[in-house]
Amino acid sequence: MHFECRGMTFTYPAADKPVLENLNFSMASPGFNAVFGPSGVGKTSFARILAGGSSGPGGNALIYEGITTILYSYNQERLPGWSSTGTHLEKVCPPKNSDLKKELVKIFKLESLLGSRFSQLSMGQQNRMNLIRYLIQDFDLLILDESLANVDEALRETIILSIKEMFPDKLFLYISHNLMEVARFCKEILVLSHPGKNKGAVVVQGQNYKTGYTSDPQAIDRSMLEIMNAV
Repeated sequence: MHFECRGMTFTYPAADKPVLENLNFSMASPGFNAVFGPSGVGKTSFARILAGGSSGPGGNALIYEGITTILYSYNQERLPGWSSTGTHLEKVCPPKNSDLKKELVKIFKLESLLGSRFSQLSMGQQNRMNLIRYLIQDFDLLILDESLANVDEALRETIILSIKEMFPDKLFLYISHNLMEVARFCKEILVLSHPGKNKGAVVVQGQNYKTGYTSDPQAIDRSMLEIMNAV
């Protein structure tokens, strides 16, 4: 499993400047990785281009090996409102993943909400329910664009650690503004900076904490410093 970006530049129609310029990086093997950068550097644009695969806007600049199915989950994405969330999950869940769905619902603390409509949930509950919808599908790469926004920190940690443990053979790209979180839990952090800063895309190694981890504050501080220096 491997994907690579070679010299990708992207400019929106009618825009004066590119939002992404000459990006070069690669990520190999499964794992929980991140995309990080200040607001306005094009993280969401980058995620949507990646989700389009080599046939999308990224074109020949994107190279995928061992990655066939790419899914993209994002903050405040909505589910259909005419049925309960539980009914919707049942409809979209492949039969072979029924037990996985039940386990995720329990871990995400949504058991009591399966009879509710999506519009009745809080934003954090909506994001959790929506993320389950993607995790029960077949995928090679799942992009999580602020998919755990509005979820409290303790539960967010539980969810991230569980995803890492339950999907060891999948590749994840987690987009978040939480510097400490990506430094602690992600294996590789792709740091984007504004075009014109001559930094391009830099990949920083995170601490990649897993279930049962022992925190190393000094190591986290080093990873955070590397990330900020790359911005």
